[in-house]
Amino acid sequence: MKVLQINTVSGYGSTGRIVVDLTKEMVKQGNEAFISYGQKDSKYKNSFRIGTFLENKCHNILSRIFDRQGFYTSRGTNKLIKYINEINPDIVHLHNLHGNYININILFKFLSQSEIPVIWTLHDCWPFTGHCAYFDYVDCNKWIKGCYECPLSKSYPPSIILDNSKSNYNIKKKIFNGLSNMTIVTPSEWLAGLVKQSFLSKYDVTVINNGIDTNTFDIKDVNALKIKLRLENKIVLLGVSAEGFESRKGLKYFIELAKSLTSSYQLILIGATKNDCKQLPNNVIAISRTNNAKQLAEYYSLADIFLNPTLEDNFPTTNLEALACGTPVITFNTGGSPEVVDETTGIVVDKMDSKGLLNAILLMNRQFKKTNSLNCRKKAVEYYDKKRMYKKYLELYHLKTEVKC
Repeated sequence: MKVLQINTVSGYGSTGRIVVDLTKEMVKQGNEAFISYGQKDSKYKNSFRIGTFLENKCHNILSRIFDRQGFYTSRGTNKLIKYINEINPDIVHLHNLHGNYININILFKFLSQSEIPVIWTLHDCWPFTGHCAYFDYVDCNKWIKGCYECPLSKSYPPSIILDNSKSNYNIKKKIFNGLSNMTIVTPSEWLAGLVKQSFLSKYDVTVINNGIDTNTFDIKDVNALKIKLRLENKIVLLGVSAEGFESRKGLKYFIELAKSLTSSYQLILIGATKNDCKQLPNNVIAISRTNNAKQLAEYYSLADIFLNPTLEDNFPTTNLEALACGTPVITFNTGGSPEVVDETTGIVVDKMDSKGLLNAILLMNRQFKKTNSLNCRKKAVEYYDKKRMYKKYLELYHLKTEVKC
């Protein structure tokens, strides 16, 4: 079996790691695997970059002016199609198609004509909106019947001048519904439910949860780190984000907590940007993003509570990594974030409930982690190990190729 995966990035961030890890697993199982990407090359041997740096930069600029994400990089996309014809894959597995690197109109016209079976893993809501990747946190439901006057036009993917959400919606609805053999995968039940309400509802939808390396993310001995940071007598609260702590990621709530909690608590944020740091109180330990998974696992293990006050997310791997390191999760009841939490692995708080978030922290003292650390670890290993994710994807690949035959 021969599979081509297409994603914005390769080997970088959660989606890029999923693409590379799944590719390696396929090869290990005796299959052929290829990656096409727009940015951040993982140096995997069977890789094809879509578009040049200059072409993708122009895509970014034009998208910001005209609000036409996914409608440029024509030359690079035509080269991609030649590459697809050369390798002749049994399946094309799509991931994120936003990110200034591909022309969705050209790609889907080719896929429709070629009749290659397609799997599309949705990592956010962009495929069925006229602009944004998320909308729940501003209570927008325009995407159900047709986008217009987007309230998030300046959010990712940002448009600083025009609002083309109505046109984008109609075009995406037409071209994305032109395939005869496509299965949609979502990492969360929440996103699966949204897809079934969207213009993609004609397609089969299956849920395959994101997976993590539970060998890397494990309960670590952190006594030395506690002493180094002088946290021996502190209740440690941890937040982690690969994208910085902008409004959707709950920066407001971290700031409120830092001002409200007593000195017996210590808040640590990993992945904070320079702009985040300017807004954070001095009693917060802010650490820039780290790609060192072992170091990150130590911080997860150090924490008594993992805080994820996201206002909307698909199925955050940070929750899974925290559980694998034996740390319970407190999160808002938004998106797919609460799907990993039960009475022994954390607390779910009503969306935007600042007081409820604070009360949950006060309720979840150190004893909660001592009592439930092994339960957190067990749940992560049984349900969210990446080998489980690989197995489900491989089963889906085989099912799609059998249907093709």
